Amino acid sequence: MVSEGAEARRTRTLRAEGALKALTSGPASPERVRRVLEQALVFAGAAFAGVYTPEEGGDLLCLVESAGVPRTLFGLRDSYPRSGSSPVADSHRSGSPVWLGPEELAGDAEARRTPPRDFHLAVLPARGNGDGGCLLAVSERPDGFDTEDRKCLELIADAVGCPAPARAAEGAELPANAFSLAMDSGRVEVGDDILGLFAVTRAEFDGRVETLLGLTVPEDLPSLMSVVEADHMSLGDRELEFRVLQPSGPPKWLRLRGRLLPGGEGRPAMLVGTVADASKLRSEVTDVARVQRLAAMLATAGTVRDVSQAVVSALRKPLQADRIALAELEGDRLVVTVLDPPDPESWPELWRLEWRTEWPDAPVRAMPTLAAALREGRARIWPAGTPLEPALADVGPGGLAVLPLPAGNRMAGACLIGWDAPHDFGPDERALLTASAGLAGQALMRAHAFDAEHELVGMLQRQLLPRRLPKLPGAVAVARYLPTTAGLEVGGDWYDVIPLPDNHVALVIGDVQGHNASAATLMGQMRTALRAYAVEGHPPDVVVSHANRLLTDMETDLFATCCYVDVDMEEGSAWYVRAGHLPPVLRHPDGSTEVPESDGGPPLGVVAQADFPMSALRLQPGTVLALTTDGLVESAEADIDDGMERLARELSGSDPGHLGLVADALLGNARRSDDVALLLLRYDGMALRPLRENWTVWRVPEAVGHTRRFTRRTLRAWGVSRDDMDGVLLVVSELVTNALVHTDGQVRLDLTLLDNRLRVSVADASPRTPVKPTSIGWEATGGRGILLVEAMSEAWGTVPASGGKQVWAELVLSS
Repeated sequence: MVSEGAEARRTRTLRAEGALKALTSGPASPERVRRVLEQALVFAGAAFAGVYTPEEGGDLLCLVESAGVPRTLFGLRDSYPRSGSSPVADSHRSGSPVWLGPEELAGDAEARRTPPRDFHLAVLPARGNGDGGCLLAVSERPDGFDTEDRKCLELIADAVGCPAPARAAEGAELPANAFSLAMDSGRVEVGDDILGLFAVTRAEFDGRVETLLGLTVPEDLPSLMSVVEADHMSLGDRELEFRVLQPSGPPKWLRLRGRLLPGGEGRPAMLVGTVADASKLRSEVTDVARVQRLAAMLATAGTVRDVSQAVVSALRKPLQADRIALAELEGDRLVVTVLDPPDPESWPELWRLEWRTEWPDAPVRAMPTLAAALREGRARIWPAGTPLEPALADVGPGGLAVLPLPAGNRMAGACLIGWDAPHDFGPDERALLTASAGLAGQALMRAHAFDAEHELVGMLQRQLLPRRLPKLPGAVAVARYLPTTAGLEVGGDWYDVIPLPDNHVALVIGDVQGHNASAATLMGQMRTALRAYAVEGHPPDVVVSHANRLLTDMETDLFATCCYVDVDMEEGSAWYVRAGHLPPVLRHPDGSTEVPESDGGPPLGVVAQADFPMSALRLQPGTVLALTTDGLVESAEADIDDGMERLARELSGSDPGHLGLVADALLGNARRSDDVALLLLRYDGMALRPLRENWTVWRVPEAVGHTRRFTRRTLRAWGVSRDDMDGVLLVVSELVTNALVHTDGQVRLDLTLLDNRLRVSVADASPRTPVKPTSIGWEATGGRGILLVEAMSEAWGTVPASGGKQVWAELVLSS
């Protein structure tokens, strides 16, 4: 006995066969291809279907026709190299179907570039006309394409009949309604019918696209320019309506359909397509289908602007409206999110006066008719000649429609649609407006909440992480952070780059347990603590030990992992400490990679008295040091060792000359089941290394004299002139004298010369900062030392150093 489910599936396959036979009985055309592709949406449950065909004489497989939701939702491209490793190219070369699920797609950068969504991908050879094209289909259902779906896709692949990417051959005669535009020169070839629509004879036409653009209505030029200028185009279909001036009578509406084709070797990119009289065309899509498409677009629209764009694209063309605005209702103001056309001069004076940054805020109180429509909560239509306030009358002098957008018990916003010429509102249009308003209102409220959550999360993360990384001597650093999910789930991953004295740099990366506000707060505290301990001048093991004791004393149930690296930019060496964290990954200048083996300590906050051993690294110029959290290398499907090997392999094949691109590529394979922090440093080496000498000052009666003699010998060896030497000796004497008189313990002098700037540093064991006196009498016998240092130096100051301090002064030498 055949089950009802099996019978239904078999019936679906038979229905698909019948539909395809009916569609393919006529001659091949782009319209027929689109109709065939739509059967994949109906019978195979696909969200998107498209056909890729080899470019003539080139290496690209180009998208020539598609149906369904926008391909950009799934990161699909307009074209793929035939010699590449994409699913489209693989199916084209092998002649076999390719079926990929979310797991395979997550690891395939060519298949999926940016979409944060799971889907199934199918690519089948399209043998309908033997030209080697491919049918691509996408399913968002959890189980993907089942057996019957795959049978239907095979039938569609055989029936699709891929059209080759259209390109007008040189010297070939164009069809009467076709055109071909060279994007680099603006030279255009047009058929006789198009010249007739523009009321231009063949003898009058000079072959320049500007000549035809000059005959269009000025208000329509922005949308036309977005099509005929290459900078505003991407590969794929373009369709729009515009008006052309006539020798007598009103302007004529024309419809342009075009496709931008890539340029090959020595060939320019071409825009090819057709132009027809829009009054003779009839839409092949019913209002029910438009509402269904709008619902599908709104279901995938995440932000308020996405919702607004979906509504505008769904309504303006079917209604042939001259302008459309969609706005959120906030108190007594309409905050407009989309204006189409986006030109201030196309809108009433009140709207132009309210124009602020990108979109205007229109006060509802200035438009009582609009306010009344919002209170009633139903669509209102005013035909041409209806007396309205100027702010609304100029939106639609030929007719105005206002759609309140309800959401629950409140109004989410409004959509205004206007016509310039008198417009006849039929019952179909009224039904379309009413159905669209309800869908848009609910989607607008969801998107508003989504935007608010993301703004809150983004603000919190921006405050807790560094706003920008510092410029480093002899190195370049970049960092990336990706949160795990949308909403309010903030994580505890962090990174930091801390400049230290003597051309040292500390790199820190860490991860606090959990994904909540507590983890994010603790992350901020740990980052601040590690920075403070590092600036005090402690070595890496002491810095991490201090942070561990701090977290243990905070009485929290959370713990943190951390990797701290202290890099000496002058010597090209580094010491690092791990506290339950991943080791760094090194990419050497020859492209080889290394994951150094080293002992590490426990996570921070677990054991109060823990050891954190230090390990050494050697960096040659051109070495890349990578630090990351486990979100990049570990997931439920792959263990951490495999992930580290993959990271090392991808780092080996990268180009360290573009460190930002390397970071983006490494994050392209992130599973996003956890937060991901990534910190990269490319060590280039210092082009000019400073000269350094130091002297331990013994507490003997002649200590200052010995220090002056050491300083004089050092400056003479460095070639410092006698005139500059006197000022330096005075500063050295005063700083060393202050340290010997006012502190106990060891005193050390450090001299550093770099590019005619001499830094004098005196370190002692007292944490007290020297105080500059506000006034000194003539009879005073002391207190002038700091004043002399300030007078002789370009700058001076004090920094903490291992329980004590370091007082420093910088002097600019004459040579």
